[in-house]
Amino acid sequence: MSATDTAKMNGGGVISFIEKAGKKIPDPIIIFMWFIVGAFALTAMIGGLTFEIQGADGSPITHTIKNMTDAEHVVWFFDNALLQNWLGFGNGILGVILIVMLGVGVAESSGLFNAIIKKLGTRLKDTYLAPALIFLGIMSSIATDAGYLILIPLAGLLYAGLGKNPLIGMAAAFAGVSAGFSANLIPATPVDVIIGLNAQIFAESQGVPFESSTGEGLTPATMHYYFIFVSTFMLVGIGAWVTKKFVEPRFKNVPYELPEGMDLSNFAVTEEEKKGLRAAFWGLLLSLGLVVALALGPLAPYETASGKVVTPYLNNVILLITLVFTIVGAAFGVATGKFKSLMDVVQAMIAQMNTMGYILVLTFFCYNFLGILGYSGLGTYITYIGASGLSALGLQEFPILLIIGFVITTGLINLFVGGLTSKWMLLGPIFVPMLYQVNPAMTPDLVAAAYRVADSSTNIITPMMTYAGVILAFMRKYKPDLSFGDVIMMMVPYSVAFLLFWTSLLVGFFAFNIPLGF
Repeated sequence: MSATDTAKMNGGGVISFIEKAGKKIPDPIIIFMWFIVGAFALTAMIGGLTFEIQGADGSPITHTIKNMTDAEHVVWFFDNALLQNWLGFGNGILGVILIVMLGVGVAESSGLFNAIIKKLGTRLKDTYLAPALIFLGIMSSIATDAGYLILIPLAGLLYAGLGKNPLIGMAAAFAGVSAGFSANLIPATPVDVIIGLNAQIFAESQGVPFESSTGEGLTPATMHYYFIFVSTFMLVGIGAWVTKKFVEPRFKNVPYELPEGMDLSNFAVTEEEKKGLRAAFWGLLLSLGLVVALALGPLAPYETASGKVVTPYLNNVILLITLVFTIVGAAFGVATGKFKSLMDVVQAMIAQMNTMGYILVLTFFCYNFLGILGYSGLGTYITYIGASGLSALGLQEFPILLIIGFVITTGLINLFVGGLTSKWMLLGPIFVPMLYQVNPAMTPDLVAAAYRVADSSTNIITPMMTYAGVILAFMRKYKPDLSFGDVIMMMVPYSVAFLLFWTSLLVGFFAFNIPLGF
């Protein structure tokens, strides 16, 4: 056998096998249909099984898996399938998706995105495309869902406008938005606050000092800032390298198609488009002024009677972003003559909604399955099994191996149970005190940082991630036959690289006793 043949078997053959296996993965809608059936069947077999996990206050909490085939639970499923489990899932995340797409629809239909892409395409060097998208994706976490719903589609348009396969740009943006979710340059992001405050509760309620390895008290919102600051630059570099070495070579010659009505054959910005961009600039100033007025006026922060600070403008950031897109897109469309009446703007919104049918069907089955996981106790049981497995490894004397073991455990659980906050509320009360008792070097900030690394890095390769199907729908605009297996194969190099290098960075901070934050 020749060296070439051996290489094909050991390298290309393996990759080819994985790709073929990936193509066998059904459409996510089919997957979640079977998951629902499987959940009913599994709970019918193990319904009534009880297990204990440690609560936030240290006391044991007994969970019992519900048999979903029992009459009362079947009634629950039908009673909640439409409102609580679908339309109301994640505090109305489906509504968030639909609303933001209205504004995007106006901007896209007006021709604003095409004009911006042409403008950027003549100025931005190819070398900086992927790093810029990954960096913007990482930073987008401060605007909650905006990265998923806005940046990833825009990345596809940008690459298409430059004559490159849009899937390359969308993969890079997806890696930044989702796999880099826990990194940022800005301190005290919503993720920092959620993870930090709950880590403090998990620690103090069970007698674990909420202190760093140096014995200094931790500030929940900024206890990881040095680590996530450095992580941002590292992930941009790693993500750009993965794009260049793995994703771009694989997809650069893969055929794709442009969405109907998108013409990028002439990449020069026309006089009409220049006029539209000037109008869009003034529209942007107007919309930003309106946002500031709302943030300082009716949506200004206030303090409740209990002392809690509420920030309505941050709670409604998606609506505000939609408002900006709508005003700026309308200004561009009016200036170029695309929009001649208010009804033209309405038609642009309707056209965008016409593309959302797949997402509506997908979210119905996906969110109902996730609802069953939570209601039946299956999700908690999966977490319990993972936690028990890590406890049984016996790594008490090896803190670095404990870190790596916890990262791997969390990453595996994330493939089956989505939701950063919900998993942290399950894993945190168990592992924050447990790992500290096993080895006092495993301080609450270190355990929480390991959790963030694992959760973020594996987001892009699991169908359990809330926006997995939405991203597939975006990508199918350019390649309709794209399967979910194709998307997973596209994102695996990012996930593996992020997980390896990010874990190594965390181990480096620990080994050299570098503070994770302040």
